Amino acid sequence: MPDYETYDLGDFGLQNGETLPGAFIAYKTFGEPSLPAVLYPSWYSGSIGDNEWLIGEDKTLNPSKYFIIITALFGNGQSISPSNSSNSPFPHIAFYDNVRAQHQLLTQKLGIKHLRAVTGWSMGAGQSFQWATQYPDFMDICVPFCGSAKTSLHNQVFLEGVKSALIAAKGLSSAGSGKGRTEAKGQEVRTWTDEERTVGLKAFARNYAGWGFSQAFYREKLHEKFYNANNLEDFMVNFWEAWALSKDPENLLVMLQTWQSGDVSQQEPYNGDFERAMAAIKAKTLVLPSKTDLYFPPEDSEYEVKCMNQDVGTLDIFPSIWGHWAGGPPGNMEDVKWLDERLAKIFRDTPTA
Repeated sequence: MPDYETYDLGDFGLQNGETLPGAFIAYKTFGEPSLPAVLYPSWYSGSIGDNEWLIGEDKTLNPSKYFIIITALFGNGQSISPSNSSNSPFPHIAFYDNVRAQHQLLTQKLGIKHLRAVTGWSMGAGQSFQWATQYPDFMDICVPFCGSAKTSLHNQVFLEGVKSALIAAKGLSSAGSGKGRTEAKGQEVRTWTDEERTVGLKAFARNYAGWGFSQAFYREKLHEKFYNANNLEDFMVNFWEAWALSKDPENLLVMLQTWQSGDVSQQEPYNGDFERAMAAIKAKTLVLPSKTDLYFPPEDSEYEVKCMNQDVGTLDIFPSIWGHWAGGPPGNMEDVKWLDERLAKIFRDTPTA
């Protein structure tokens, strides 16, 4: 039995005009519904359980003080995905769609009309920014860490690399950033042989391996110190390949397309005006990039905060060599402590609406 619940969304209309038939969203709650609510969306490839490391009686996200809701991205294998539905090909899913589904879950199923905070890592940060622009009056606090409000061109290039490595196992090429892949007419139904899956996911993993952690992480051999790897190849096989091989390739492609097309300005009333979208944020927002993140560098976060109203946005930078993993599932507990201290302060200092 799964340790999470699902909420039926029915035939769910998407931002692009398509419909996602038989949609549902997976979620898990911690604490009592009478407590102030905190939304904590999942990240790329992450399960609901992968988010739980930041929740505890000794953490800011304390279930005795807050009603915490973890939601799963469309495509993660728990919410509706290629792996648990008959939707093939799976439609293009935007951050907008994920957040609208979460809003429906909160308001119609859980009876939540206001959030104390929304926070998340990586694509969870992207969803946090989306919440703050899509429903700007719905929360007091927004804390996106190691993520962005708009997927940069450089980030799209990285994602083209891992995407192309994966689908090359099927003899396919990318159709472009956010545009799926080239397929002959009549071959849109997507099935993978065991060999295609293994070859593709291993290539995906080794491409990804150069990006998740920083140059300094590898130079200091933290993969040996914190993950007990005997050498680099051991780390490639038992960390990166093991992670990728546990995933469904079509699920990864759905979430990757969502990530590639991320841009909070691509919605009404902003119509592509990024600065206007960021200026519309009302929640007290603390943006936390890692100084060595190869996906989401601090310079991008600085621009995001600059676009916000002066009394709304604040920037603080993880002083970490863990790259993107500075904000992610724990390895270096010093970074976990640093993050939790910042969460504690903004929760303490921000008035309740």
